[in-house]
Amino acid sequence: MSYNYVPDDMWKDLAIDFAKRWLSHDGLWFQAVERRFGIDEAIALDINAWEKYTVLEAKRIMSLLKIEAGGGLEALEQCLKYRMYAFINEQEIIHPDEKTLIFRMNKCRVQSARKRKAMEFFKCKPAGLVEYSMFAKTVDKRIGTRCIGCPPDEVPSDKWYCAWEFVIK
Repeated sequence: MSYNYVPDDMWKDLAIDFAKRWLSHDGLWFQAVERRFGIDEAIALDINAWEKYTVLEAKRIMSLLKIEAGGGLEALEQCLKYRMYAFINEQEIIHPDEKTLIFRMNKCRVQSARKRKAMEFFKCKPAGLVEYSMFAKTVDKRIGTRCIGCPPDEVPSDKWYCAWEFVIK
């Protein structure tokens, strides 16, 4: 499908720009809630939003890629590559064995910006636990999720900012 107003050679740049705009809105929303209600309430509301958004995102990606639920770690790997922030962050997927997939966020725009500004890392682990586990369960109910490390955990930010282990039962 092509649209008259988007040249064919511009789609990749447009996808990256959309992802940046989405992330900017997400960050501005969070900061506004934090200023008004405090960090604890902002995180609670963020988790509530991720509970719904991550399932929606997984289903839309699966539909786009024509992936049926229950596709195992191979399906999860494909879907992770098409998440909104995958276009603007640097990710890595490792397969230590046939029943395990490790996902690492090697460069994260949010955490990199905070590091550059000498700010404390954003404590995204509580939302990440919901986000990644529900995303994986949407792809395949047999997949269990474990956080290897994510702020507020100490992480080797010169290598990665967060890491998640997915195991299929």
